[in-house]
Amino acid sequence: MPQPLPEETIIRKLAALPGWVRDGEEIVRTFDRGNFNGSIAFVNAIAAAANDADHHPDIAISWNSVTVRLSSHDAKGLTDRDFALAQTIDGLAG
Repeated sequence: MPQPLPEETIIRKLAALPGWVRDGEEIVRTFDRGNFNGSIAFVNAIAAAANDADHHPDIAISWNSVTVRLSSHDAKGLTDRDFALAQTIDGLAG
């Protein structure tokens, strides 16, 4: 099972992910996708990447935006998996 990261590591890794913010034991980012079709396409891309990583975020879809929340619930905190998937999602966002 993955272990929660120390606070210093979380701060350092979060600083390397522009646009992501910490909300308790989660990291969160909202992406503007322009319209509903863009939002749905983005969510589908995230779903494929999440399945590949076997790590599944909480996702909220609005007409033109998608909010992603990452946390390792099994570890009860943030782990390397969260930051790795955040980087992947940033790459998908372009």
